[in-house]
Amino acid sequence: MNHGGIAPALTAGSIIERLERTPLTAWHVKVRLVVGVATFFNAFDMLAIAYALPVLAPVWNLTPGMSGLLISALFVGEIIGAVIFGFVAERYGRRTALVCCTTLYSVMSIAAALAPNYGWLLAARLLVGLGLGAEVPIAVTYISEIAKAHGRGRFILFYEMIFPLGLVLAGASGWWLVVHVGWRPLMALGGVPALIVLPMQRFLPESPRWLAARGRLEEADAIVTRIQATAGGRVDPAWSQRPPMAISAQRASWTDILGPLYWRRSVVLWIMYFSCFFMNFGLVTWLPTLYRSLFHLSLSDSLRNTLITQAVGLAGTFASAMFIDRFGRRVWFGFAFLFSAVAFGLLGMAGVGMAQAMLAGSCIAFFFVSAISIGMILYAPELYPTRARALGVSLGYATSVLAGVVAPLVVGAVVARFGLAHVFAIFAAFGVLAGLITLLFATETRERVLEEISP
Repeated sequence: MNHGGIAPALTAGSIIERLERTPLTAWHVKVRLVVGVATFFNAFDMLAIAYALPVLAPVWNLTPGMSGLLISALFVGEIIGAVIFGFVAERYGRRTALVCCTTLYSVMSIAAALAPNYGWLLAARLLVGLGLGAEVPIAVTYISEIAKAHGRGRFILFYEMIFPLGLVLAGASGWWLVVHVGWRPLMALGGVPALIVLPMQRFLPESPRWLAARGRLEEADAIVTRIQATAGGRVDPAWSQRPPMAISAQRASWTDILGPLYWRRSVVLWIMYFSCFFMNFGLVTWLPTLYRSLFHLSLSDSLRNTLITQAVGLAGTFASAMFIDRFGRRVWFGFAFLFSAVAFGLLGMAGVGMAQAMLAGSCIAFFFVSAISIGMILYAPELYPTRARALGVSLGYATSVLAGVVAPLVVGAVVARFGLAHVFAIFAAFGVLAGLITLLFATETRERVLEEISP
C-alpha cells in the first residue's frame, strides 16, 4: 500500500502489522483444514493402542508391564521427535518440518498395522511417536503464526478441536473395528495423512513470521501480499493502530527459553503441561483395560464407556474454545485445574465400587482436563518469540509427552498395589498444584500481538 505515492519501508514490523490488520478469509480456513487433517489422524494413532490392548494382551500373552511399555513407547518417541523436529522447524522452516514428520508417522502407522509380533509393534510405535511428537507442536506453531491477536484463542482452538474430535472418532472406530474386524485396520488409519503430504507441500506457504524473523523479507512480503489479496483490500474492523514494532532478525538461543524474560514462563508451562497430561493420559489410556479387568465388563461395554468419557471431553474442548478469550488464559486454566482436582478427589474419597460411578466421575473430571489440554496448545506458542517459538512449543509438548510415558506406568503400579482410589488422589494432587501455580504465576496473553508478548 502506498501513502502519498511513497512505498513504506519493508521491515519485519511492517509485515507483522499487515498480517494483523488483514481480516480472516477463506485462505485461513483452507490452511487450517489442510493442517488439521494431519492433526486429526494424529489423534487416531495416539489412542489406537489403548483400544487394541484388550484384544492383543490375551492373544500375545502380554503382561501388564509389557502392555504399559507398549503404551509408553509412543510417548518416548514423541519426546525425541519433538526435540529433533523443533530444531528442524527453527532452522529449515515450519512447512518443511511439518511435511517430514507427517510422512514419518503415516508410514510407520502402516508398519505397525502389519506387525507380526510384539517386538515389531513396539519398534513401530516408537517410530510413529517420532513423527507424532513433532506434528502437534509444529502445526500449532504454524497456525499461531498466521493468526491475529484479536480472537486468536477461538481461531486456534476451533482448529485444534479436530484433535479431540479425532480422539472421539478413534474411540468410535476402535469400539467397532476392534470388536468386529480386529486391531490392524485401526492402526492402518494412521497412514491416511500420507495422502495429504503433496497437497501440503504445494498449498501451504512458509510462515511469513518465520521468514521475517530470519531476515527473508521479500519472501515474507510476497506471501503476505497473497494473503491480503484474498481479503480484497479489506481491513479488520477490530484492528487498532499500534506503534511500529522494531523486530530484528535473530537466531534462536537458549536465552529465549531459559533467559531472564522467559525462564518463569517455561517453568510454569512445563508444570501445567505435565500435570494436565499426567491426568489425561493416566486416565484415558487405561480406561478400557480398567473396565475390563477391575469391573469385568465385556470388551464392547469397556470401549463404549471410554468413548462416552471422550465425548464429554470433546464438550470440554468446545467450552474452552468459546470462553478462553473472554476469561483469559490464567483464570481459565487455573480454575479448570482446581475443578478437575475436586472431581478426582471426590472419586478417590468415595471409592469406586461400580463401573457406573467410575463412568460418571471420570466424565466430569475429563471435561475439565480436556478444556486444559486443548488450551495448552494455544497457550504455549504465545509465550515465545518467533525465532524460538517452534523449539519452545516442542519442549513444552515434550513435557506433556513425558507425562504420557510416566502416567500409564504409575497408574498400572498403583492400581496393582494400592487400588484405584489412590490413583485418583494422585490426580487430584496434580490438579491442585498446577491450579495454584497457574493462578499465581502464569503470564496472561489474551488479545495481545505475539511480538508484543515476546520481543
